[in-house]
Amino acid sequence: MIRILEYGEVPVSEIFARVEPKTDVSGIVRAILEDVKARKDAAVLDYTERFDGVRPEPLAVSREEIEEALGAVDPEFLRILERAAENIRAFHSRQVRNSFIINDRPGIVMGQKVIPVDRAGLYVPGGTAAYPSTVLMDAIPAKIAGVPEVVMVTPPMRNGKVNPVILAAAHVAGVGRIYKCGGAQAIAALAFGTESVPRVDKIVGPGNAFVAEAKKQVFGQVSIDMIAGPSEILIVADGKTNPVYAAADLLSQAEHDKLASAVLVTDSRALAEAVQAEIERQLPLLPREEIARTSVEQNGKIIVAEDLRQAIEIANALAPEHLELCVDEPFEWLDRIRHAGSVFMGRNTPEALGDYLAGPNHTLPTGGTARFSSPLSVDDFVKKTQYTYFTADALDDVADDIAYFARQEGLTAHARSALVRSEDRKA
Repeated sequence: MIRILEYGEVPVSEIFARVEPKTDVSGIVRAILEDVKARKDAAVLDYTERFDGVRPEPLAVSREEIEEALGAVDPEFLRILERAAENIRAFHSRQVRNSFIINDRPGIVMGQKVIPVDRAGLYVPGGTAAYPSTVLMDAIPAKIAGVPEVVMVTPPMRNGKVNPVILAAAHVAGVGRIYKCGGAQAIAALAFGTESVPRVDKIVGPGNAFVAEAKKQVFGQVSIDMIAGPSEILIVADGKTNPVYAAADLLSQAEHDKLASAVLVTDSRALAEAVQAEIERQLPLLPREEIARTSVEQNGKIIVAEDLRQAIEIANALAPEHLELCVDEPFEWLDRIRHAGSVFMGRNTPEALGDYLAGPNHTLPTGGTARFSSPLSVDDFVKKTQYTYFTADALDDVADDIAYFARQEGLTAHARSALVRSEDRKA
């Protein structure tokens, strides 16, 4: 049963604490990365056969396989995929940054170019679990950013094919190249390139501990989005909240993973007890009851705060991945939220809406990293190059100042570089 605690019974820093295995996979991952770097496709195929039970040759998904998948998927699901994609495009298109130029002083031009990366790599969990929503959320911002080539890797099923719903989502999102490999070996293939899989500039997407560790180790060779931890939800609710809704929303995250954290903070002891009872009523109704029950019993909590102001303070201290504000007038509280991945406003906006259909991205910072990081966005797929142009007269006007500054840092060659042109013109 989920625990009910008064505020202060546990430190705020431990509210999202979870029981995690201490297994260190860094050595295993390092060996896989080095092997793929050396043996390329052969190593990827060997590890795929070892871990996924199939040797998918060729690694690339063919056009025929995509057409076959589209024919196998329920047309109603295709319609929903298209609707979700439309919403995701509408939201992310507002994130596009423009280049700029400054030319407000004689002889000086400065500016910044916003340039998409040449190639983005998407990791999509697959095999027995299929997450087509991840395809849409990761691929669409990359396409909007103008990335010329989007490459996707995903583990094959036991029959050597990719789950049809994953391929359908890739088709809707406009992903052109798809490869049948997962795990650390797939991250290695994207980071270093193989005979089949092209090397990318940025890798995004969630995965298990091996995928997360591989992304960590290849960072610097390529860019990555984030190191995603287990899912977490924090619901801030007042006493008017329906306990059935609150319990359902908590369980929507608990069913992800035994390590997921589902926490309710409320100013109402009566609501806390009602939600506790409602979770017990709803758990047996879930096909993933064992996972959800382990999550709420080991990592879930209901915290009774003094008032909503204190509840918001707790939310900011935790910087949750998902934050639901189940209160009257949620927009009056929004400005008080400083740290959260994504905020779901009011009593009729469950977190599941954000996972699939609303439009904002569901790839979010976890583990308190919302204090300094952001959801996946168009910004993740672009870089910025700045440029400067000075005429001779404009340089002469500032050369002495540059030289003086450089000498303060002991860099006389810098000073000389600033002065040599104007001195030559005066000679």
